[in-house]
Amino acid sequence: MVAGSGGRRGKRTVFFISDRTGITVEMLGNSLLTQFDEFDFERVTLPFVDTPERVADAVRVVNETAHAEGHRPIVISSIVDEAMSETVRRDVDALTLDLFQVFIQPLEGELRTKSSHAAGRSHGIANSHGYFARMEAIAFAQAHDDGASTRELDKAQVVLVGVSRCGKTPTSLYLALQFGIRAANFPLTPEDFVARRLPASIVPFRSKLFGLTIQPQRLHEIREERRPRSKYAAVDHCRHEVREAEALMIRENIPMLDTTTKSIEEIATTILHRARLQRHIY
Repeated sequence: MVAGSGGRRGKRTVFFISDRTGITVEMLGNSLLTQFDEFDFERVTLPFVDTPERVADAVRVVNETAHAEGHRPIVISSIVDEAMSETVRRDVDALTLDLFQVFIQPLEGELRTKSSHAAGRSHGIANSHGYFARMEAIAFAQAHDDGASTRELDKAQVVLVGVSRCGKTPTSLYLALQFGIRAANFPLTPEDFVARRLPASIVPFRSKLFGLTIQPQRLHEIREERRPRSKYAAVDHCRHEVREAEALMIRENIPMLDTTTKSIEEIATTILHRARLQRHIY
């Protein structure tokens, strides 16, 4: 079978091995794996592999998997320590992609200097101001979730609006956690559609509003899981709410994004770009 032909090729196990949380290696590794959608990848993260003993344990787990499955797993590693990283590359029966070997060495050559080889730089608290700004953004998103409070909305950098269950809450929290953005979210309700205008409490912040919408069938499926066989989840009711919410946002000239087929990362990044918000990577 030719790669990319659309047929399934079975399961392959992928290990993300890191001397810290594993978040960075997971993000990059998963981006690479999405290019091979004919495989079913079993993902295993081994974080805090930061001593020779833990390296030995990780090697054992990988090799046991190789033996049990009859073919080599894939190891994507981000261990900073050169000796421990070399042990993984040498001892595992796997295809090993060492992110520091791939990227740091060329950078050292170009910059003509050795890297610090300090573990945990990408997710440590190297910048206390940035860390606490992110914590404040998360607290702000929680306090202003689903219209729970309109106090201090003037401090919001963006206010997401849309019908219930269209993705406002997870997007607000992701913006806060990943980028330190103070995001509030506010539901549009049947009362607003009858009045044919925005809720009075968010009118002063019109310039910060960003609308989320969703296909009615998908909204029905999401709501059906939450409140089965309810009017709230009925397809006709979902169609009505989506239609009225979109019409209201168009009348009010609010930028709008359909979340139906988009990941939370895509939604958040699109909002940052279209709302011209300054992004901070933590």
